[in-house]
Amino acid sequence: MNIKITGTGSYIPDTIEKNEAFLEHTFLNTDGSLINSPNDVIIEKFQAITGIAERRYAKPHLNSSDLGFFAAEKAITDAKIDPETIDYIIVAHNFGDIRHNTIQSDMLPGLAVRIKHSLRIKNPKCVAYDILFGCPGWIEGVIQAQGFIKAGMAKRCLVIGTETLSRVVDNYDRDAMIFSDGAGATIIEATEEEGGILSHETASYTYDEAYYLHYGNSNNPDLSKDTRFIKMEGRKIYEFALNHVPQAIKTCIDNSGYDINDVKKIFIHQANEKMDEAILKRLYRLYRTAIPENIMPMSIQKLGNSSVATVPTLFDLVKNNKLENHSLNKGDILIFASVGAGMHINAFAYKY
Repeated sequence: MNIKITGTGSYIPDTIEKNEAFLEHTFLNTDGSLINSPNDVIIEKFQAITGIAERRYAKPHLNSSDLGFFAAEKAITDAKIDPETIDYIIVAHNFGDIRHNTIQSDMLPGLAVRIKHSLRIKNPKCVAYDILFGCPGWIEGVIQAQGFIKAGMAKRCLVIGTETLSRVVDNYDRDAMIFSDGAGATIIEATEEEGGILSHETASYTYDEAYYLHYGNSNNPDLSKDTRFIKMEGRKIYEFALNHVPQAIKTCIDNSGYDINDVKKIFIHQANEKMDEAILKRLYRLYRTAIPENIMPMSIQKLGNSSVATVPTLFDLVKNNKLENHSLNKGDILIFASVGAGMHINAFAYKY
C-alpha cells in the first residue's frame, strides 16, 4: 500500500493588488515614527527582497472557509471520488473566518466543519477538524493524514490550507505588503499505485523562537490597543529558516531512500523569494553539489504569501502546467517543505 495525492485544487482570488496600490500608504516604524523614505523607495526595496510584485485578496463577501470549500470541490473533482467516502477533513489556517471590515476571528464551528457542511457530506464518520500550525499547516495536515491511513483509521483524507491574511494586516506596517489570500486542497489516499509519500520530518522550536510571529499592536499608536494585527520579527525568521530548514529537508531526503540528485522539484513555502533562494543554496551546499535549473517553482511574485495555501496552490499550478517552465513526470521525486509561526518546520519527500 502506498499513500498518494490523488487530487488537487486551488482557489486564487480574482482581486489583484499591485505594489503601486501602496504608494499612498503611511508606513510607520514600530515606535510610531514616520519611516524616513518615500514610498516608492520602500516598495522598490520590498520587491527586491521578497520578489512580490502583486498579491491576491478575497472578495468582501468571501471568508477563509469559502475559499477552502472552492479548493476542496476542485480537488474532489480531480480525484474523481465520492465526497461521502472521505474519512477525514483536515483544515489548516491561522485566523479562522474574519469577515471583511471586522476584527473578530470566528472559529465556532471550526472551518473544517463549515467546509464539510458546504460540501453537503452527510456521513458522520467523516471527521472534520482544524489545525493551527502556522504556515507549515497544510504539510502537517498531509503528514497527519498519512498517519491515519497507515494506522488503518482512514483510507481517504481531504487536506486543505486556507487563509485571508489581508484582513489581519496592519496597514501602517511595511510587512502588510507580504500577505495575501488563497486556498489549496488535496485528496490523500491509500493506493496500490507506485509512489507516494516516502518520508517526513517535523520540528517545533519554541524555547526562544515561539513569538517570532505573533499578534501585536498597530505601528500607529493612535489606533486602539485592543485591536491586534499579524506581526513578525523578519530578520530572526530569516536566520531561523536558513539555520533549520535545509537540515530538515536533508533529513527527509536521506530517509527517503533517494539522493539529492534524484530530486526534480522542491515546493517550498512562498514566504520570501530571497529567503527561499538562500534555503536552496544552503541545502545543496550540505550535499556539496550544484543546484539544478528549474528545481524550485515560485509563485510569490504574483500571489504573495498566503501562508498555509502557498504550497498546495503551487503544487496544483505545476501539476496542471500553469507555471511557465515547470512540469511533472511520473516517477519524479519531489520535496515539500515549510517554515512558520511556532516556530515550526516540516517537510516530506514524495514520488510522483
